[in-house]
Amino acid sequence: MAISHRDVAEYPFLGLLYEDPYFPDEVLDRGRGILLRLCERIEAEHPADLTALYVLTHAATEEFNALEAEFEAAGSEIETVAREEIGESFWAVAMAYGFTDADAEELIATREW
Repeated sequence: MAISHRDVAEYPFLGLLYEDPYFPDEVLDRGRGILLRLCERIEAEHPADLTALYVLTHAATEEFNALEAEFEAAGSEIETVAREEIGESFWAVAMAYGFTDADAEELIATREW
C-alpha cells in the first residue's frame, strides 16, 4: 500500500541519523521501513482515537526494540541522539495524521532503548 498523505510520504524519517556514519544506513533503512509501515497501518485502519493509535505505535516501537540488536551487531546502538530522532519521527507521524493531543512518551511507551 502506498502512503497517500503527501507530507508523510516526503518526510525525512531518521534524517539526522543518516547524516552520521555511526548509524549504518542498512539498519536505518529497516527503521525507516518500520515508520512507513506504521503510516500505512494508520491509513488503512483509521484509528478512531488515541488508544487505537497507541496500539499501532506500540507495535512499531516493538519492531524498533528488535532492531536494536541489528544496530549493536553493526557496531552502533540506539543511544540518546537516535532515541530522540526515533521519538521525533513517531511524533511527526501522530501530528501529520491529526493526533495533535498525542503524548510523545506514550507513543513509544513500549520502548526498551
